[in-house]
Amino acid sequence: MTRSETTERAGRKEWIGLAVLSLPTLLIAMDFTALHLAVPALSAELRPSSTQMLWIVDIYGFLVAGLLVPMGTLGDRIGRRRLLLAGATAFGAASILAAFSTSAEMLIVARALLGITGATLLPSTLALITNMFRDPIQRRLAIAVWSANFMIGGVIGPLVGGALLESFWWGAVFLAAVPVMILLLVFGRVVLPEFRSDAAGRADLGSVAMAMATVLPVVYGIKEIVNHGVSVVALLSVGVGAAAGWAFVRRQRRLSHPMLDLTLFADRGFSVSLGAQTTGLFVLSAAQFFVMQYLQLVIGLSPLRAGIWTIPAMVAGIAGTLVVPTLSRRFSAASLITVSLATGVLGLLIVSAAGTADLGLVVVGFTVLNLAINPAMTLTYDLIIGSAPPERAGTASGTAETGNELGIALGVAIAGSIGAAVYRGLVSGDSLPAAAPPEARDTLGSAVAAAGNLPSGTGAELLAVTRDAFTNGMQVTGIVLAALLAGVTIAVARLLRRPARV
Repeated sequence: MTRSETTERAGRKEWIGLAVLSLPTLLIAMDFTALHLAVPALSAELRPSSTQMLWIVDIYGFLVAGLLVPMGTLGDRIGRRRLLLAGATAFGAASILAAFSTSAEMLIVARALLGITGATLLPSTLALITNMFRDPIQRRLAIAVWSANFMIGGVIGPLVGGALLESFWWGAVFLAAVPVMILLLVFGRVVLPEFRSDAAGRADLGSVAMAMATVLPVVYGIKEIVNHGVSVVALLSVGVGAAAGWAFVRRQRRLSHPMLDLTLFADRGFSVSLGAQTTGLFVLSAAQFFVMQYLQLVIGLSPLRAGIWTIPAMVAGIAGTLVVPTLSRRFSAASLITVSLATGVLGLLIVSAAGTADLGLVVVGFTVLNLAINPAMTLTYDLIIGSAPPERAGTASGTAETGNELGIALGVAIAGSIGAAVYRGLVSGDSLPAAAPPEARDTLGSAVAAAGNLPSGTGAELLAVTRDAFTNGMQVTGIVLAALLAGVTIAVARLLRRPARV
């Protein structure tokens, strides 16, 4: 399937198709925010350790990150619509399994299955958009609308998730995926075009295995170092991951149809935008992980009220995303991305200044962060996808989403580990009441659950110490994230504005 006219304009069917393609992005954002909202509830019921909790949140993103590129290539080969609809069916089934998990280990497995099936959704949607919208202005608007649905899902997610958590058990938040997948299956067959490329490469299982062997051991090693200090096992794990990454790159250079097209990185717009996107979502996901817990476990809000207090941030993100097409007519992408990331640093610093009773400060800081980061994501998506030829759109979109999901997963994994390490350091020794159970030293969620079973005075003392420790962990992590984002902002300002050497 080819089109010679790159300026062919989309019609009504394409715009209806865009609405259908927005359903997976809406769902994934809902799932992301609702899961963070459900952390206190599932902590109280399943009693996961801090490491298990991070894997419950992380494993989805890591598997998606490892499989997005091969799934993009597979979609190019067998048909992007076919892969999208098959993935939607499997994702709905995995959501049901997650909803009825009875242990932390079972939920980790279910989340892993969601990651595998979720990897089929995003590359197909973004690649189909590039096929349906050939006009550059329309394509930029379509990507902005597609991106805005992440924010709309972010608004709906806390409300739906909060209402479900107040009326049902924590697993109900996963069941929200089922009706969305049914709608995608019903309407996708009618309004979405099929696209496949005879030039698409084969899915390389060896490369997939190497990608997983790179990411998972490195993250495990980093978590162990942050949580328990440097050890032989942690260093060995990082070393194994680094060796697998080296082997992965060598393999991609040798293959005629690599899983990851390294030639795409020769384009500065592609590589710098991908780095900015990954970092932006790294800090945003980490901040959301802390903010959702802060609102419920430190301030003491119900899940629904906590969700309501995140709406200003989500609305700000939508507004920022939707003005991108207008602003991009007056300012360069480099300038807009730089200003957005710099504003994100301010948002992180505001969150970091909050104490144990600063609801307004956290809400303002999180709102500024969303207003800043989301427009940058739209611009980087456009630069990444626009740098690839149409027949490689699936691979390019898979690479973009890999940066997306890897940034989200690493943000929770690394930043969550830093916060957990600070928390445990502050509640060690004799800082807690003697009657406090051991699990109260592991996570704030466990401490809050334990406080309800202690005498009022002892419970209040436990809450005061552990809430202060969690807030300190959030403050330290926020400052680290702000420093990281500031460094990337400077790099983007220099590299994107400087002409590439020919």
